[in-house]
Amino acid sequence: MNEANELNHGPQRIDEIMQYWGLDNHDLVNVSTEQLTHKQVQKARAGRQLTLKMMQKVARALNVAIWYRLEEEAKESYYEYIHRDLFTYAKGFDPAWQDPNRK
Repeated sequence: MNEANELNHGPQRIDEIMQYWGLDNHDLVNVSTEQLTHKQVQKARAGRQLTLKMMQKVARALNVAIWYRLEEEAKESYYEYIHRDLFTYAKGFDPAWQDPNRK
């Protein structure tokens, strides 16, 4: 296996979560205060390996984008995603994890 294939992990859980919440790349870029780009979000969704800091940046933007869509009563029970919930190659990733925001 060459180095390029080792850095590509295939579609990530973040892609599924964004689809569930009806979000696209622009939604995350738009709410981010950390200079997140469309290309970075696309890489995250496609499974291109990101650094820990980039995974955390994308996770923060995802949470903010979702937060703006929630009604007030739903905000109290909202589970904030962390990088290990979103990326299969993150340390501590649990393949059996169930999304607590889906009821």
